[in-house]
Order: sequence, then C-alpha cells, then structure tokens
Amino acid sequence: MGIIIRYLLMVTIAICLTSVECTVTGLATFYDPPYVPSACFGNQDQGNLVAGVSDDLWDGGAVCGKSFKVVCTGATNQGDPKPCLGEAVTVIIVDHNPGAAAIINLSADAFATIANLDAGSVHVTVKTI
Repeated sequence: MGIIIRYLLMVTIAICLTSVECTVTGLATFYDPPYVPSACFGNQDQGNLVAGVSDDLWDGGAVCGKSFKVVCTGATNQGDPKPCLGEAVTVIIVDHNPGAAAIINLSADAFATIANLDAGSVHVTVKTI
C-alpha cells in the first residue's frame, strides 16, 4: 500500500511541476545556516528564505530557482502540539535532499515564519507560484 501511495504522490507532483500552479501536502523540516553551497546555485547566496526539496519534488533539478509558498497546517506530534503561527512564507528552491522523508526542508528563517522551531517538523501545504 505504501508503494502505491508514494507512486500516486509522485504522479501528482509531476503533474504539478508541469502546470502553472499546483499545491501538494506533506512534511516540512528545517536546517540551520549556512545555506551555501547548494545543489542549485553552488556558493552563490540566495538569501535566508530558501529551501531544499525531496526526491519527489526535485524533478532532476527542474525546480531550482522556483518559488514555493509554504503554509503550516498542523503538528507532527514531535515537539510543539500547536506549532503553526498562521503565516505563509515564500521560499526559493536551492537544494536537493535525497532520501528525505519531508517533502521540503526550509531554512530556519523560513520555518520560523510559519511555525515554532521547537516543533522540528510540521505538516504543510506547498504551492508553486
């Protein structure tokens, strides 16, 4: 059953990446600076509101430089039971996180915009813009 769900998620994401606008749901985590080097831009700094994506969103690097709007939708029961701050954040995709369970790995600054860092990970919606 898990393989079928993963396959359907990958098909949905592939369709999303070829459309003008798409929304997917999943887990988000965060990472601390420095945010360079990155898979997309090497040592070129892209600022503090950046993210890396899982294999499911990576699409061979086609997402490099794209902007995604991320909204926290709920807790993962790993830290803070009510982590969401009610905000959205727009991030630039700069990196690849192969094998990651989370669909998106936000910079600490981006994560702190949408959720309490103590949560560690949260459920999110990710929308291409």
